[in-house]
Amino acid sequence: MQNSHILSNSLLHLSSPGKWQNLTKYQFKPKIPVSSSTTRFQRLSVSSVAAPPASRPITNTSTLSPEVVELLKSLQGWVGENILPFLKPAEKSWQPHDFLPDSSLPSDEFVEQVLALRERTAELPDDYLVVLVGDLITEEAVPTYMSYLNRLEGIKDQTGASPDPWSVWIRSWTAEENRHGDLLNKYLYLSGRVNMPMIERTIHNLISTGMSEPSNLTSYKGLVYTSFQERATFITHGRTAHLAKQRGDPVLGRICGTIAADEKRHESAYQKMVEKILEVDPTGGIQGIAEMLRQNITMPAFLMHDSENLDLFNNFSLVTQKLGVYTITDYADILEFLIKRWKLEKLVGFNDGKAQEAQDFVCGFPRKIRRLQERAEERAKKMKPQTMRISWIFNRELTV
Repeated sequence: MQNSHILSNSLLHLSSPGKWQNLTKYQFKPKIPVSSSTTRFQRLSVSSVAAPPASRPITNTSTLSPEVVELLKSLQGWVGENILPFLKPAEKSWQPHDFLPDSSLPSDEFVEQVLALRERTAELPDDYLVVLVGDLITEEAVPTYMSYLNRLEGIKDQTGASPDPWSVWIRSWTAEENRHGDLLNKYLYLSGRVNMPMIERTIHNLISTGMSEPSNLTSYKGLVYTSFQERATFITHGRTAHLAKQRGDPVLGRICGTIAADEKRHESAYQKMVEKILEVDPTGGIQGIAEMLRQNITMPAFLMHDSENLDLFNNFSLVTQKLGVYTITDYADILEFLIKRWKLEKLVGFNDGKAQEAQDFVCGFPRKIRRLQERAEERAKKMKPQTMRISWIFNRELTV
């Protein structure tokens, strides 16, 4: 993929119907017109760093050589010693009920706790609710993410209950992640502030639709992707925690902060995996990172829709940008963080001339993103505010 393609899909190509063509097989007819208008923050939205090429094929082909697959399998012992300690057993982990009204209490006491929750959430603004719901929906699609990891050669769980460390990690990581959506779902349900039927429909659709993956998915690219995404979710949950406290709900702030802490721990584990790959296979590792960037790092909930609004992810992204919860600046910051974390500028030991080219591309990529960001910000200043309606908040009007 050429840089011009990255530019068009990173900042300019956001609302074209073509990117939804893989959904046409569902044959639903939107009741709400799909917006094609350019909004004030559109060129700076989360989707601006997430939009895949409209025509990019989705393929199950792995380009890892048998030697690389065996190399990954040979790391089982290392994973057991260095990665599994990042996990926490169920008996030592927090659970959703720890943060929710106690359903075992007598009815009047339980209702009192629910009313207190509703009082805390009563003043949460609509734009914040949209961001929180989008985060919830992303977390609820954990079956898709487990399926994603179980397609990675040399890593995947061959039996569904394999005792191999790679497999234990995948299942245990999924179990820890599963609590995030459960907790946010129950909390928002009890708040009465959001349209749960439309949220549940969006979750259903997202899991059913799946996620847009890079072509020729490999284990290297898969682990790079998760390293990026875990840091992105750590950032977003941390900021929603801060905003919840600012807006008068310290319990919700503690919930989002606790989820952010999980994501930080998971981030460290995935980054350590990639660090090990770069140590044992620097050529394949740096090429995997470059390929991932060239094909765009697509947000996991990019294909979300509520059966009516196919622009739903863009809408969510614009609100997220407006609140400063996740922006294109964060995208560039994460890339720079990973380059430093993995010491990519100093990486040596390549056995392929293309690896040096890949290294130069990766290390220079954040600068390109920041230049695009500057131009997009100038365009955004000239745009008028636009309105949107999102089903999750009963189609109340939002301005971005």
